[in-house]
Amino acid sequence: MTEEEMKELSGLLDEDGKVKAWPKKQARKSAVLAYLATKFEDNRSYTEKEVNTILDNWHLFNDYFILRRGLIEAHLLSRDIYGREYRKVTEKAE
Repeated sequence: MTEEEMKELSGLLDEDGKVKAWPKKQARKSAVLAYLATKFEDNRSYTEKEVNTILDNWHLFNDYFILRRGLIEAHLLSRDIYGREYRKVTEKAE
């Protein structure tokens, strides 16, 4: 995560590092997604259920759907065409 992303997280995490709320500003949303992406391991595949569980463990507002979709749209997680396998994206496409 960049220093700027860390600044954007200010006030959004509780004492355990869980995201307290889904922010309105895009920069803060991007920072939250970058933060949550760090909770996934490189070079490992995940089922949708595993992704949901990880996201549930790291936020408090009970909406893993928006987080999972956000991670995919931000190209921080990839999903196979069947939605069965998810992977952390380790390199941005240029």
